Amino acid sequence: MKQEIKMPDQQEGTESVLSSWLKKQGELISQFEPIAEVTTDKVTMEIASPYSGELIEIIKKEGESVSPGEVIAFIAPKEVSVSKSEIKTTSESAPTEQSTLSPAVRRLLKEKGLDVSQVKGSGPGGRILIEDIEKFSSNSKRTPHSVVRKSIANHMVTSIKTAPHVTTVFDCDFSKVIEHREKHKEEFQQKGVKLSFTPYIILAAFEGLKAVPELNSKWHEGELEIFEEYNIGVATSLGKEGLIVPVIKNVESLSLYEVAQSLGELIEKARGGALAPKEVQGGTFTISNHGMTGSLIATPIINQPQSGILGVGKLEKRVVVGEDDKILIKPKAYVTLTFDHRVMDGTRANDFLSRFVGVIESW
Repeated sequence: MKQEIKMPDQQEGTESVLSSWLKKQGELISQFEPIAEVTTDKVTMEIASPYSGELIEIIKKEGESVSPGEVIAFIAPKEVSVSKSEIKTTSESAPTEQSTLSPAVRRLLKEKGLDVSQVKGSGPGGRILIEDIEKFSSNSKRTPHSVVRKSIANHMVTSIKTAPHVTTVFDCDFSKVIEHREKHKEEFQQKGVKLSFTPYIILAAFEGLKAVPELNSKWHEGELEIFEEYNIGVATSLGKEGLIVPVIKNVESLSLYEVAQSLGELIEKARGGALAPKEVQGGTFTISNHGMTGSLIATPIINQPQSGILGVGKLEKRVVVGEDDKILIKPKAYVTLTFDHRVMDGTRANDFLSRFVGVIESW
């Protein structure tokens, strides 16, 4: 009697792709052993077998799209036992680096047709990094798109086709935030938490969303679904591997310290490839702090199915005209709100940014 192996019901992203099979048809599998990798534009995760037995039929091929609940393979359940000698042989025959390879590295090795033994790792303990593979294969004129890159591309195109994007721009003075941060960053550091500017931006965005609740929403053809929870995602760069958006849940109930703590933990997981699917799901609004890499103004694309995305540019000293025409130097940044014009008009978008700027400038 054969049993179905299905995709998990809970997953988020425009498209999920079966990026690689970790087991071959005919192989014996232990219960809960990973058999395949699935990638979305947000996260890569392993699919584990719910049974022990033989993988008798693979339904979905590598590179094919998969949906929640869809059958990807069949297994003939049976008890699988592994002797100590088999474990020893397997352990001795496998390259020592193989167990430390990230999913992205394994994918890139496969895409370029390389064996792990060909590439010398420069990471901790000789671990192979994406940069090592790219350096080794630098003679190539073309690099195949990774599953993550293609998924992100599809997500962006879908967003542009789905919602009419409009962007409004304000200027924001960060003097008060800088002053507050200087007073408290040492206190946070002693507790093991880094106090960056992003937690201030998150809480100011929350205040803006409270003032304009229709922005914390999802568009449906017959109605607008406005969320009572404020789950704010923060776009996090993974370098050449792409972008991921970990989500801080229930910002409405968090203090500055709690936001900074949660943000630090999520970013560390994101850059270590250790985010769980639930940690990138359920976002109701997104922030792109693109100024961290030197950008002054940007118009980020809305992270569907949300209704808006806040962009924060580079914080820099600027000459401004103050009261009585005095020339002053202030730390300022351009902030943008890109919003779904189906959901609201420019006046309400400006209400959001007015509230956001007001909170930052009066911290």
